[in-house]
Amino acid sequence: MKKTFYSNGKLLITGEYLVLDGAKAFALPTKMGQNLIIEKGNNKEIIWKSYDADGSIWFENTLLFSDISKEINPENESVKTTLTTILHEAFKLNPDFILNSNGYHITTELGFPKSWGLGTSSTLINNIAQWLQIDAFTLLKNSFGGSGYDIACAQNDTPIVYHLEHGNPIVEKVPFNPEFTQNLYFVYLNKKQSSKTAIAAYNINKKNNLARTIALNDVITSEVLNAPTLQSFATAIQKHEVQMSIILETQTIKESLFPDFNGVIKSLGAWGGDFVMAIAAENPSAYFISKGYKTIVPYNEMILS
Repeated sequence: MKKTFYSNGKLLITGEYLVLDGAKAFALPTKMGQNLIIEKGNNKEIIWKSYDADGSIWFENTLLFSDISKEINPENESVKTTLTTILHEAFKLNPDFILNSNGYHITTELGFPKSWGLGTSSTLINNIAQWLQIDAFTLLKNSFGGSGYDIACAQNDTPIVYHLEHGNPIVEKVPFNPEFTQNLYFVYLNKKQSSKTAIAAYNINKKNNLARTIALNDVITSEVLNAPTLQSFATAIQKHEVQMSIILETQTIKESLFPDFNGVIKSLGAWGGDFVMAIAAENPSAYFISKGYKTIVPYNEMILS
């Protein structure tokens, strides 16, 4: 009997990096996500296939139950090692899927290109948690790490404000459907940014006194959510970019790549890769295409509403 599970992708609009230290983050689930399809197998193994959005297989391997059930000391960061680690942590939370089974054929299907960074790992972790009826936030914490905002997006079909309180995830569904969404665009920077690497760099560079910084972030996040006009939204977004530029000791993406852009540009998630959000009075596609960035997705085509 075939079982299918689905999780939404994500985009983080405010609170990047700071969400790890308790700041409030505004995040949006995307229309594109990932399926996990479970079928019975044999030989005490999992035959695994992962499909990219274009139908090509990007990962294919066989995972032995004996490898999943034992502690591993990963010597490398291969896809197989990472996947085995996730399944091992899932096994510790619910061992029945290994102890009471002969095997599985498991297929994953991405609804977005893997390189886009919309949550290949978070959607997988949330799907595995649904399948095994375990807590997805715990599975993330024990395997991949991160704040968990992406898990919250995987589970919710509406915009959210997310923060950690004493290490526990707090998810608030919020309304966000301003008239100016037609002026918002998501532009892919032609390279994927490693979340783990970016978080490690943040942890090295962050200042010791984060309380004031987090308080300012939370004020800006509220301004972004409640902005009555495109101009007030753009102003709040620009304030956020400046704040993060100071914390990360890094140029904003507009300063480094798009200084002549007539509008506001915001990095999303890990700075330096994946998507940025462009705010413009007119469709900016021609501008970005002229710069070599051909993937421009309007807000209403990207975001689940």
